[in-house]
Formats: sequence, structure tokens, C-alpha cells
Amino acid sequence: MNKFKNEYKLTGKLYVSKILYNFVNKELLKETKIKPKIFWSGLEKSLYFLREKNEKLLQIRKDLQNSIDEWHLKNKDKKFNLIKYKRFLLKIGYLKKKTTNFKIQTINVDEEIAKIPGPQLVVPISNARYALNAANARWVSLYDSLYGTDIIESEEGGSERYDPNRGQEVIKYVREFFDKYIPINGTSWKNIAELKIIDKELIILKDKNEYRLRDKNKFVGHRGDANKPQAVILKNNNLHFEIIINPKAFSAAHDIAGISDVIAESAVSTICDNEDSVAAVDAEDKVACYRNWLGLMRGDLKVQFEKNGKKLERKLNPDRSYISKEGKGLKLHGRSLLLIRNVGHLMTNSSIILNDGSEVPEGIMDAFITTTAALHDFKKKKNSRTGSIYIVKPKMHGPDETAFTDSIFSRVEELLGLPKYTCKIGIMDEERRTSANLKECIRTLKNRVFFINTGFLDRTGDEMHTSMEAGPMIKKGDMKSSKWISAYENNNVDIGLKCGFSGKAQIGKGMWAMPDKMKEMLDEKISHLKAGANCAWVPSPTAASLHALHYHQINIFDEQKKIMKREQSKLDDLLTIPVADRPNWSVDEINKEITNSAQTLLGYVVRWIDQGVGCSKVPDINNIGLMEDRATLRISSQHITNWIHHGITTKIQVMEIMKAMAKVVDKQNENDRNYVRMSDNFENSLAFKTACDLIFKGKDQPSGYTEPLLHLNRIEKKSSLN
Repeated sequence: MNKFKNEYKLTGKLYVSKILYNFVNKELLKETKIKPKIFWSGLEKSLYFLREKNEKLLQIRKDLQNSIDEWHLKNKDKKFNLIKYKRFLLKIGYLKKKTTNFKIQTINVDEEIAKIPGPQLVVPISNARYALNAANARWVSLYDSLYGTDIIESEEGGSERYDPNRGQEVIKYVREFFDKYIPINGTSWKNIAELKIIDKELIILKDKNEYRLRDKNKFVGHRGDANKPQAVILKNNNLHFEIIINPKAFSAAHDIAGISDVIAESAVSTICDNEDSVAAVDAEDKVACYRNWLGLMRGDLKVQFEKNGKKLERKLNPDRSYISKEGKGLKLHGRSLLLIRNVGHLMTNSSIILNDGSEVPEGIMDAFITTTAALHDFKKKKNSRTGSIYIVKPKMHGPDETAFTDSIFSRVEELLGLPKYTCKIGIMDEERRTSANLKECIRTLKNRVFFINTGFLDRTGDEMHTSMEAGPMIKKGDMKSSKWISAYENNNVDIGLKCGFSGKAQIGKGMWAMPDKMKEMLDEKISHLKAGANCAWVPSPTAASLHALHYHQINIFDEQKKIMKREQSKLDDLLTIPVADRPNWSVDEINKEITNSAQTLLGYVVRWIDQGVGCSKVPDINNIGLMEDRATLRISSQHITNWIHHGITTKIQVMEIMKAMAKVVDKQNENDRNYVRMSDNFENSLAFKTACDLIFKGKDQPSGYTEPLLHLNRIEKKSSLN
């Protein structure tokens, strides 16, 4: 182990990267009761105990995949028989037998998880500024969100100059929304003259007459003098609006009541992502992520930056103070409830080297360090008021792996002296074996689970990889209307509700991937609520404030009661493999499909490898910006891999398309000073090579994951830059 002497610190039987060692000792454990010696000793003991189980579980994944491949190859000339297929999956342990019903027992869950349905932001924890923006997105200007997006149509839509007519359309939109969901008895919110509070009620003045809310309970408080309030707080479906009254503001110039803005309670919770949306491949990267998370938990994360020639500082917003309608002090949470997404069980990381020269299982390292960081919140309780820590755990395959996650966090709690089940676990339902056994997965975590979520892209990637030998997959665009996907989405909600999630835990839906298409989002994303989800992912604070409007329109808990009465989704539908029965696509159709996948794949990978950007808005072939992360990469690469494997296209044809799309991506990024062109030298472009490997070596990647190749080549790229 002499090669580790310069970069690593030997502590017990662990070689710990000096950058991580110093971070833990000098920052992470500071102001905690845990001594560095105790921490490292406990971590060492746990690592050597847990890694063997970790490796066995990964081997089971391989063995099951090999068995499934063999079954499809053995039966490829026969008509697919679902009954025989299910028997086979039961025999090899892929499917678990049905067992008794149960209800989750998770306690000390914050109201943002259990009682307040609303948008959920996902933000890369590697970017401190973005993380602070997300944390502060609990409250977002609805006026600004409407004015700056395509929801409001006007000639000045893209102009930096304020357009009064556009501003009036924004005000009109909000007033009409209030008329529907916070109505006034006898009149409209339009052209109201004044707001005041008399005898614990909100009084609305219009045409010298006094009016009251149809539901007086929707008024909860104010700020300033009751006769001339500076702000009025309304509440509907557990979400708040703050009406700002400031006649001197330019936005109130044409408003009789002097209303200058309406602030919407928006991102109720936020996932600080340490996984799919970050490019963290070594100790330097991991510590940067850990440090930002620690700053959020301590409440002292700050970032300075320059905007429009001005130096600005961003930090966490305080709680918001008002006067309740009873005349008492009223405090509302000023920030989104923060969750942390760790990595899954697959990847290892060179931050810690074990005595046999192997790297630390990254998910286990994440568990110990991110949980330790959350200890700092226990003193102030600015994040979790109930003293809980919320960990979202991705890419688990079946109940054995969810049970393993439980055992990891039991050891974390033991080391840190935490009460059992302090650590709450969110299950990402994004792997086929988890979907098919979701009830049993939840059972293994029934005392910890606070969240289940569907992830269409990762789940589709696993669907394609698991059934790679079954035949050529249907087009990506056809996946959303296929039998298995509707069964998957419904099954997640059905199982969650039967296990007692309603009013106790989150049932989530996936990301809106087009941040510039807010009008389309408003039209479509309400479907997530109608499907029974009490949270759904959004890519930005603006999207959060607009998606929040959906939760005023629908009472989720009423919707969930209706859904509980429907017939449960069928396992047979869930296991229906999305292969094309008679693929007869034209050459143009095939090339168009591959071109679209290749372009977005390259657009994402080039930033990941060359610049270490794990999530960004990548323009597609039509220059529409799409939020891309590793999940989108997984589906694109696996789909092309599948089509090559089954002769729908050829490696030569795909390579021609990849080179053509590399030129397109180069053109799209020509204004980025840090961008390195791929098409100038295909042979030496590591980014281009990585993108090609994801396709041409895609069948051999574990579960079709992109991380192993991305990490390998990003490490190589970083070493060439040093």
C-alpha cells in the first residue's frame, strides 16, 4: 500500500484520502459529540462487515440477469408465454411470493412529507448556488414566474424591458385563479380596492362595499397593521399564498389595492442530489458535495457571485413571521424540507481504500457521512422539526437490497448514537425487480420508509436491459403508451396506498424535463395529482411555483380515497415486455430514432466528461432545452444497444450518425468558452469515445447503468488536466 502514502492517511485498516480525512475531522465532526477516532473505527468495522453482503447482492443481480438472458435465448423461436415466464421468475427468486398485508409504521415524519402535498425540487448538491436557490424555493414570486414564462403571451415576452400590458395579464391570471380556489362571497378578486383585517376576518373592499371570503378559514394571518396590512396570508389545501401590498412598487402602479406581488408556497420539499445529477468521481468531488450538504444542515452555506455587474451573496432564508388572525405570532417555514439522495449499491469510490486494495462501496460511505452532516440540524431543527433525517435511496433491486439498506442505516444510527429509525428512507421505484416486488420492498423498510417514487427513464432503461434478449424494443416515444408503463405507474400508487402511505408518506412522480415549456407543464403535469401522487418533481423554482397551482386545484387526499377503491394494477401487465412484434420501420424512421437518441446522448456526455457537469439543460435536435441526467442517458444508450443487438441497425450506421451528431452538438455549444469540440479529432476525444462505449459496450454494463464508464473516463479526463 506504499502507493497511497502521499495521498492517503492510514487510519486503522482504512486508507482514507487526505482531503476526505481532513474534511471529516475538521468540518464534519466539529461541534458534534463524536470523536474522530470513534467515527473512523466505527466506519471501518461497518465497512468490513457490510461490503461482503454488498458484493453478494451485486453478484445476485448478475446471476439473475444471466438466467433471464438464457431463458429468452432458449425460447426465442417460441411464442412468448407469460405464465411460463412468471413461473421461471419465481423459480430463480426474481419474483417473491405474495404475503400478508401490512401498514407502514414510520414515525416522526415532518408535515411536509405527510400532510402537505406539493412540488418537489431536485437539485445537484455539487452546485452550492443551485442548492441554496432550491432550499429557498419554498416561497417564490408567482408574478415573476408567470411574467417570465410562456404561460403569458405577449409581444414583449422575450424582452428585458418591462411590459405593462404583460404585467396586467399576469395580475388577471392570478385574480382569476383566486376567484376559482379562494373565492369571495358576492364579488370577484378583480379590481378590489383594499384589504384589511377586522375581528379576525379578512375584509375585502370593492366599490365601497365590504366582502368576505366564502371560506373564512382560508385567511390565516397578516403582516403589519390590521387596518393597512403589508401582507395577507391565505391557505388552501395546506399551501399558502402571501399577498404583498406595496402601492409604491412599480408592479402595483395600476393596481387599486396596491398589490405588488403574490408569493406562492412552492417547493415544499427538495432532494439534494448526490447521485444522478452530479459528476462526483473522486475524493475531491465527493468532499465538495458533502461540504455543501453540511453547510445546508448547519444553516451557514453561503455563496458569492456576480450578476449584471453586481456582487451578490446567497444564503438560506429565515422563517417567515406574521400575525395570526387571533392576533398571536405566526411562523411559517422559510425553506424547503431538504432530503439527501445517496448513490445506490453498485459504485465504488477511491476516497477510501480497504486493506485488500479495493475501493469503498460508495453508497455505504454516503450513508455514514451524509447522515453525520445532518446531526448539525438537530440542535436548531431548522430543517426537520421532528428530528428525522431523510435519505432517498436509488437503484435498489428487490426486497433483499432494500433490507440491506435498512441494515446499513441501523449501523449508522448505532455509530452516531441516534434512536433507531431516525434515518428515514425513500425508495426509488426505478428498477424492474423492485416494481414487481414493491410491496415486499416496502415491508423491509416499513419503519423507515417515507417516500416511493416512479422514475420513468431509469425504469425504462432497466426494462430494456433486463429483457435485452427478448427482442427489439419499441420506439422510445411509444414506451409511455405501452401496457407495462401504465401498470408500473398505477402499481406504485396502488401499493403505496394499500401500505398506508396516505397522510403518512410521499407517493411521488417524475420530472418535468422541459424547463422552458411551462404552459405545457401546466396543461399536463396535473395528471400526476389525478394519478394519486402527493408530490412530483420539477426542475426549477419557477416550475415549482407554477406546479404548486395544481395542488390548489385538487385535494390529493380525496383523490387517493377514490383511487383506493379501484381495481389494483396487474402484475401480468407490469411484466409485459415492450418488444416490437413485427418491426417493420423504414430506414428513415430507424435513423430518425437513433439520431434523436445520439444527439441528446452526446450533448450530455460531453459536458459530463470534459467539464464534470452532471445535470444541465441540453438542447435536443430541435434546439428545445431538456433537463438531462444519467437516467436519460441510460434509456438512450440502452435503446440503441438493443437495436444493434437485434439487427434493426448496424454498428457502422450508428457510428456514422454519432459523428454527424457530434458536429451538431459542437455547433450548439460554440458559445461555451470551456467547450472542447469532438468533431475536430474523433480518435482523441474522450467524450466521444465514452458516448460510443455506452452504446457499443451497453449490453455488458451492469443493469445498463452508465456510471461505470462515465466515472472511468471522467477520472482519466481529470488526470489529463492536472
